[in-house]
Amino acid sequence: MDFPKFLLGDNTDYPTAIFVVHTEFPRFIINLENDDVEWLEDFDQHDQKELEIEAESLIQQATDFYDREISRYEE
Repeated sequence: MDFPKFLLGDNTDYPTAIFVVHTEFPRFIINLENDDVEWLEDFDQHDQKELEIEAESLIQQATDFYDREISRYEE
């Protein structure tokens, strides 16, 4: 099954949280309420350097995805 690169998620146990799930490597979930990121991968030292380079861009892409999705609801 193919998944989109990003998915929105919510949970009634966290009523104010908005989650964006990144489904491609490196997989992560970001809580946009407080910008907490949970990485769903195990990284070695080599991966850590690549992650540092990519993390800021991926998190910005996740935020942009959320903004785009919300703007579509508002239309």
